Amino acid sequence: MIRLRRPATAAALALTAVATAVFGLAGPASAHVTVNPKEATQGGYGRFAFRVPNESDTASTTKVEVVLPQNAPVGSVSTMPVPGWTVAVEKRKVNPPIDVHGSQLTEAVSKLTWTAAANAGVKPGEFQEFPVSMGPLPQVDRMVFKVLQTYSDGNVARWIEEPTPGGEEPENPAPVLTLTAASPSAAPSGSAGAAAPAGDDDSDDDSDGAGTAFGVAGLVAGLAGLILGGLAFLRTRREPTPKP
Repeated sequence: MIRLRRPATAAALALTAVATAVFGLAGPASAHVTVNPKEATQGGYGRFAFRVPNESDTASTTKVEVVLPQNAPVGSVSTMPVPGWTVAVEKRKVNPPIDVHGSQLTEAVSKLTWTAAANAGVKPGEFQEFPVSMGPLPQVDRMVFKVLQTYSDGNVARWIEEPTPGGEEPENPAPVLTLTAASPSAAPSGSAGAAAPAGDDDSDDDSDGAGTAFGVAGLVAGLAGLILGGLAFLRTRREPTPKP
């Protein structure tokens, strides 16, 4: 009997390991706070949402704090109303100032705090999105947002660990927005044509003039042929038919 139980136990452990690897049964670590979309363009504007899932089985999420990265200040940050939640905006001084359409801004948003009203928290098994508009986005490769998620029982989930490129995901990863350089403008191809327009090239003018002259000459020759043909036809009709 012992010999039969040991293989069965080993098989059960093997099946559990496979199920965990394939179906992700190991846990709540994967359901962390994220920013969506996860990619944007440097220098542009965008609408982003911080998606906050509730990982507690008994408590609700009642407060969400999002800290913007100090090394990548953003000139304009605005929030969208979330029913049942209020938002507080904190700012900090920046030096050098941020250039936004010719204006020099000496302050930037440093932290956003959403607080739920009574019975408006994110309940177990639910998630909530907190939309934000930001721009112009800084000239950096990525923005890391550190987030604190407070529950109604007093527990705080700290999503503050910065992921390492190419490394394993940390246990409490911070949301990351990847920024890519703007694509090159199509202006160079258009400017090449504009640099040498047809009107500025003498050879083009000569060829155009010659083509026009040949066209007019051909038209005159065709009209002359039609006139001569018509006169010949009238002449043949007027001449009497010779008798046999």
